[in-house]
Amino acid sequence: MPLSQACGIGILLVALWKFFAKLSRKPAIDLNGPKKDHWLTGNFSAMFRGGIDYCVELVEQYGGAVKIFGPLDTGELILLSDPLALYHVVVKDQHIFEEPDLFVVTNKAMFGEGLIATVGEQHRRQRKLLNPVFSTSNMRALLPTLQPIARKLTSILLAKLPDDGSHKEIDILPWLSRSALDGVCQAILGYPSDTLGATEYDEYPEALQMMGPLISRFLYFRPSVATVMRNFSPYWRMKLVDWITAPWIPTEIMKDVREMRRITEVMDHGSKKAFTEKKAALEDSATSFSSQGNDMMNIMLKANSASCSSERLADTELLGQMNVMVFAGLDTTTSALSRCIYLLAKNPLAQARLRSEIRDAIRSMPLSQDDSSLFEHDNVPLHLSYDTLINLPFLDGVVRETLRLYPPFPHMARVVNKATTLPLHFPVRSSSGAELSAIAIPENTIVLISILAANRNRAIWGDDANEWKPERWLSSTGRKDGQGVNVTFDSVEAGPSAPALGVKDGVRYPGVYSNMMTFLGGSRSCIGFKFAEMEIKEILAALILRLHFALPADPDANGHIKEIEWKLKAFHTPVVKSPAGDGVTPQVPLNVRMVREDDFAW
Repeated sequence: MPLSQACGIGILLVALWKFFAKLSRKPAIDLNGPKKDHWLTGNFSAMFRGGIDYCVELVEQYGGAVKIFGPLDTGELILLSDPLALYHVVVKDQHIFEEPDLFVVTNKAMFGEGLIATVGEQHRRQRKLLNPVFSTSNMRALLPTLQPIARKLTSILLAKLPDDGSHKEIDILPWLSRSALDGVCQAILGYPSDTLGATEYDEYPEALQMMGPLISRFLYFRPSVATVMRNFSPYWRMKLVDWITAPWIPTEIMKDVREMRRITEVMDHGSKKAFTEKKAALEDSATSFSSQGNDMMNIMLKANSASCSSERLADTELLGQMNVMVFAGLDTTTSALSRCIYLLAKNPLAQARLRSEIRDAIRSMPLSQDDSSLFEHDNVPLHLSYDTLINLPFLDGVVRETLRLYPPFPHMARVVNKATTLPLHFPVRSSSGAELSAIAIPENTIVLISILAANRNRAIWGDDANEWKPERWLSSTGRKDGQGVNVTFDSVEAGPSAPALGVKDGVRYPGVYSNMMTFLGGSRSCIGFKFAEMEIKEILAALILRLHFALPADPDANGHIKEIEWKLKAFHTPVVKSPAGDGVTPQVPLNVRMVREDDFAW
């Protein structure tokens, strides 16, 4: 065996030894839950294999606090979805429930010192600077950057359709991914990407697109990666990647490791280049800042330069924010967009209602336009203003309901840094069957926040909590109620005293977005949810007005019709079920055609 290979294997063994040496036997958690599914993966493999249904059934069977088993004998974990308990975890006692070290360390390795890789005082300073950056006024200023992207995406898809108005099957996933990528590159970084119309290879956008799938494949290996990051210098970490080529390590794993290093380096180089150019432009007294473009990096640099020296962020921290924002805004937006369009294709009446709402909003624009110009000329400005777009009632209901049922990140982890007792609003059972209104949590216990289960809690959202019903966000008049009234179109007038949606008998979840946990709550909530909401709505409005989407209906040569299913990995991943598909390749094939007059609700 070559010396370099032996050294590499030795480093790996030391890293694994250090990792497993820290896995001491923890006190048992007196909480009911399922038996361990597998000695190696615990209940995690069942959670991901069973997907949404398994997670929901688990919580409905055992309640808002469930004992489960983690992988690699990491011990007993708590799957948490109780509203009062989550209030303590993410708001009141968040100093006790911290981001896991492996999460922070691996994110720092991939993205730098951004919000998801910092804790304590450093995180507080970053959050203080960035909160105003994501203000409504800044979102309003960024919308014009997204509008041409949405229109270009629509034009590209229209160009692929037959002239006779018939449908064509198109996999919309890569096109939505490209539009989301152009959106985050142009609106966040100010990077002039054009992946929608690109004819030449650009390694920076390509690296960004590959990051999400690689992270999904690394899900089970993050603990060992964190151990390596904590115990070895950058030099030896690089050597470890270079040297480990032993035949007993699966080739695909090593290929992914090398690819992760490559795309991390490309991301770092691209972000540094954009950052350096913009910072130099800002510091040039002869150049007006306002002339340098409207993007988040410019806004953030300006806010940082205006801060007092004690609150100002270092260049490494600013770079980390950009990497995090770009990553967080890409796969999550693509997932939400593809799910929205899939659900609209599955529910043609909802699609027609949404299309009619968008058409009516455009007709009410001050500039008069006839119907033919709305659908036949790409050079007609069809974009709605920020305030109109954000407040379209049914569009808002479609987006909120989709993000409620299918949050891009289904679960988030926290580690208890000291033993504590967590109160519950809804009692659960102990291991022996006794009723518990609070649970004792040992130090170093991992708490898994089930965003998915919280957003589907029947006690809060009603018996139809697992159904996709955009109208639940509307009042009986079809207008969006400021409180999110939980009534349908056919119900009686709600009235001003109607309860807010997502609140039952005064109980609600501590989320920053419509009483749900999709974007979490507290100081570690998703800071960019307003940008994500705006981008999703802009692209949906552009597509639905001009295009009609339907589920695949044409059998293949073997008589099989494509059926789309969504696998639960690090993100929700759409695939085509066997035998019509391979069940692995991410794709959303839909029948697409140009909109006709009868595709409107009224």
